[in-house]
Amino acid sequence: MSHFKIVVLAANCFSGQDLVDLLLDDPNKEVIGVGRSPEKSLLFARYQYHKNISNFRYYQLDLNKDMDRISELMHHEKPDWVINFVAQGEVSSSWEQPWDWFQTNSVAVSKLVRCLCECSGLKKYLHISTPEVYGSCTENLTEEAPGNPSTPYAASKLAGDNVVQLFGREFGFPVLTVRATNVYGARQQLYRIIPRSIIYPKLGRKIQLHDGGNAVRSYIHIRDVSRGELAILERGRNGEVYHLSPEKGISIRSVVQRVCEETGVLFDEVTEISPDRIGQDAVYTIDSSKVRKELGWSPQVKFQEGIKEVVNWIDKNWNHIRHLPLEYEHNS
Repeated sequence: MSHFKIVVLAANCFSGQDLVDLLLDDPNKEVIGVGRSPEKSLLFARYQYHKNISNFRYYQLDLNKDMDRISELMHHEKPDWVINFVAQGEVSSSWEQPWDWFQTNSVAVSKLVRCLCECSGLKKYLHISTPEVYGSCTENLTEEAPGNPSTPYAASKLAGDNVVQLFGREFGFPVLTVRATNVYGARQQLYRIIPRSIIYPKLGRKIQLHDGGNAVRSYIHIRDVSRGELAILERGRNGEVYHLSPEKGISIRSVVQRVCEETGVLFDEVTEISPDRIGQDAVYTIDSSKVRKELGWSPQVKFQEGIKEVVNWIDKNWNHIRHLPLEYEHNS
């Protein structure tokens, strides 16, 4: 393969850093990371261990505040692919300042796409969406299902999705959209349920189970998602939406029970029931048969193996992790 240049927006995020690591496996790929915060340490950035790290550059730029500089970067570098992980996340907090979520997930995305339409040589734009745009997925929804968001976060993501797909239809913008279910793995943000369920008992804190933990989610290891995203970039069809998911879901309660079994603590002693979150969807189970049939993708990492990996990562780095913030911090 000849020299290939890729820009990864939000390369600092959990999903972004893992895909960067996978992309660097090809020595012909030059990867340019962009993120609004300083580059992450070895603890949270797997790619920093990579033998081809010299093929990676990082720029601290904010999609909301530095669009002019990002535009200059795109026009100067002329990437073959652009991958956009940028998102204002955390569902429950989006009720408090929904305008921040729309600013990042809709307005900034609109500006980015308009910029990229003027960049020569762009072959693929991978837009990272979320199954939450569907609302509660009580059936195995396919990519043709209509949006029915239950939170400002999901509504803002759907608005951004609609913009990039509109530019694809009207101007031939080379967009591919990915909606993956709940990712997990080592280096994930510590407030997420799996790392939190490992950390809290070690600190003598209770794990909160919203509404008893009955909500059902579909957990998929981050490397399986990165493999799927790469397959979509390499062989997917422009304009299409692709789902990445395991074959079945699991309740939050069962996830925490699995973690407790792995860490040797008693579930009933380390958990407590708390009120349900506003707008929390009951079930996320989407159909990923399209990517399985068209591209031959399927998850490879078994759930319990993935949990063991997270436990080992936290144990190995406990002296550092124990002093880090464990709650979501909103930055407008």
